Amino acid sequence: MIKKKNIGIICNYKLNPKRIGGMDRFFQAYNKQLLQKGYKPTWFFSGGEHFDFYSGFELYIAGKNESVETYVLHYLEKNQGFDIVVTHFLTLCTPFYKELKKRSQPYIIAVDHNPRPPGGFPLKKRLKNKVRGKLFSQLIDCFVGVSKYTVDCILKDYGSNLREKTKVIYNGIDTSVYLKRTEENHSRFIVASHLRESKGIQDLIEAVKLLPIEVRNTVRIDIFGEGPMEGNLKEMVEAFGLREQFSFKGSSPHLPQLFGHYSYLLQPTYMECFSLSILESLAANVPVITTPVGGNPEIISHGRNGFIFPTGNIQELSDLLQKILCREIEISSDVNRLVEEDYNLDKMLENHLKLLPCT
Repeated sequence: MIKKKNIGIICNYKLNPKRIGGMDRFFQAYNKQLLQKGYKPTWFFSGGEHFDFYSGFELYIAGKNESVETYVLHYLEKNQGFDIVVTHFLTLCTPFYKELKKRSQPYIIAVDHNPRPPGGFPLKKRLKNKVRGKLFSQLIDCFVGVSKYTVDCILKDYGSNLREKTKVIYNGIDTSVYLKRTEENHSRFIVASHLRESKGIQDLIEAVKLLPIEVRNTVRIDIFGEGPMEGNLKEMVEAFGLREQFSFKGSSPHLPQLFGHYSYLLQPTYMECFSLSILESLAANVPVITTPVGGNPEIISHGRNGFIFPTGNIQELSDLLQKILCREIEISSDVNRLVEEDYNLDKMLENHLKLLPCT
């Protein structure tokens, strides 16, 4: 008989009913499987609100001015500790992991989703990471990177000695919920992104401004997402006279049904680990235009399921858009099969469940 295990899942992730994405669906499936297997999962999130999608969860949300790490430690002062702890989106190798071990000696699995800056961290941060690796890495029983790129970053940041307990588990999505592209719509593009500077959407606006006017007038780009750059991006659109080309749609829980209305996903990002937006777009049979950062080249093959341009090269992006809009280049073959076979939610879920220690 399997002994019931208490599992704490700690996520630096805000719950948003207007944005139900790949990680939300993974969390739902993971919780269901844990319950079926006799585990007792307790979830902690850094912010947002509890909504119907998360019904059936034992779920706690940190306060507005409190980190999820601090919230969890306060929780453990009054409640039983955990046999297993899984962390998502947290900074690795911090004193928080030492505090977790003090409470109940849990088996700790740390999943790294966090992108690194282009060119890597500055020297001071690199040295700090090395010190933290020596001090705290032994407290984490298993490191998980969501791409080969991420695993390489973990080993570079915290020490190559961690190789034996570091694994790659690619993100996966529920491909069944994505409506497939059924028409070309070659002049309609979608951006699905948090609106921050590192996502490079300001480069996209400048690239569209560079298009010849007769080409520029044919393009329509819908931007889904929210974030600190939203006001700046809207000001750029106004200043460049591009209101007809760009439309800001905010967050939407209906993206799985919307991707298929577009010809390409645009992702001019400077930082990425392994993009769920790319997987979602491909699942809807919509190719991707992106940069060679992070794990992007592990899923996008130039000319086969998308196009890759040099990070930050606005002229290259503009030239690429012009060729697509003038039908000089295109991707006409289906691009969804790779995601359905290799990057699906079932495979991701199975691999994460395998990480749990034998009971």
